[in-house]
Amino acid sequence: MATHICRRRFPRAWLCRGAMRGPGRHYRAALCAELKKPLVVGQVAPRPVLPHEVRVDVHFCGVNFGDILVCRGQYQEKPHLPFTPGMEFSGTVLETGTDVGTVKEGDRVIGVSHFNAMAEECITDQKTLWQIPEKLSLREAATLPVTYGTAILALEHRAHTKPGETVLVTAAAGATGLAVIDVATNVLQAKVIAAAGSDEKCKLAMQRGAQLSVNYSRGSLKEAVQQLVGSGGVNVAIDMVGGDIFLEALRSLAWEGRIVVLGFAGGNIASVPANLLLLKNISALGLYWGRYQLQNFPVFSKSLHSALQYYHQGRIQPYVGKVFKLEEVSDAFLHVLQRKSTGKHMTCFIWLSSTTSKNSLTLFSVWPGGKRMACKPGRFEEGPLGCVFSWSDDPFFCLDPEVY
Repeated sequence: MATHICRRRFPRAWLCRGAMRGPGRHYRAALCAELKKPLVVGQVAPRPVLPHEVRVDVHFCGVNFGDILVCRGQYQEKPHLPFTPGMEFSGTVLETGTDVGTVKEGDRVIGVSHFNAMAEECITDQKTLWQIPEKLSLREAATLPVTYGTAILALEHRAHTKPGETVLVTAAAGATGLAVIDVATNVLQAKVIAAAGSDEKCKLAMQRGAQLSVNYSRGSLKEAVQQLVGSGGVNVAIDMVGGDIFLEALRSLAWEGRIVVLGFAGGNIASVPANLLLLKNISALGLYWGRYQLQNFPVFSKSLHSALQYYHQGRIQPYVGKVFKLEEVSDAFLHVLQRKSTGKHMTCFIWLSSTTSKNSLTLFSVWPGGKRMACKPGRFEEGPLGCVFSWSDDPFFCLDPEVY
């Protein structure tokens, strides 16, 4: 029925890539062929799905610092070359294995994968997919897995943050930093001090819910925090920078304070002065969110269920940074490395943008190729492959410019 409507309404059959199955089919993917070199975009032949696996038509893929590290050979895990980076994604289900019962073809999902999501398609275990509510756009949904999963486990599972406590967040304008601010402020009812390296980033963190901010490029983080909260210090510190910033955050903690280490974006790993832990009864904790997938999957899965629940309840609001085309993925990496990024950066695979409206029809232009089409107003999901148009609630249309 969907194909019939497309052919009747439009001059050609505009079909989604999901319909183009069979031998000889390929999809585009970002490939790391050599460590510390720019990524290339190549054609990849799909493999069959195993009984417990799901093939997903990727709409957005988050760009995480871990993706950059793995492409430089500096991550905990080192895939064999060549490989496709990408840990988190949003999209629609294309195909399911024979044993899959959690999702079905056409479902809108978020998921995590083992470095293969920065592609038009990826295959992952059904356990690492979560259906998303209709009101959550695929663009926003792609911000949830790594950043909100990490923020929730850091604040709730590791630091046991309580309402009314003060939380210090470093790298506060980054994707994870903004997620920590969102969860701490709007879910846990904590008071947040955002620490970042520029006034612009501090301003964004304040707009996203932080009550106070510190620009640590101007001087001592510890002294600035003391001016804000007094000598008592903060109850919780969430650090993603490492080095001297970690040490100053540690020294900013109150009695029985907790610091959670999420990463070392500054490039330096500090040694923990154990005497500080003893004198203030401080807890220094680490969090490698992805490791919970192997070591404690119920906790891992709960973090994603909680993120979706908080969104459904209207308690969190994901923030999307810059969106790059697949061919611009190396630019996205450079943007993050040069500390220009705020919020979650991501790659997308087909981008639709509304251009003009005329009478009862809405015109859209499609990247790439600049083709135009007309459709009656109806459901429209802004984003890449899988954008849906409908005359009612029944979706009938899925775009792929490559088949024009």
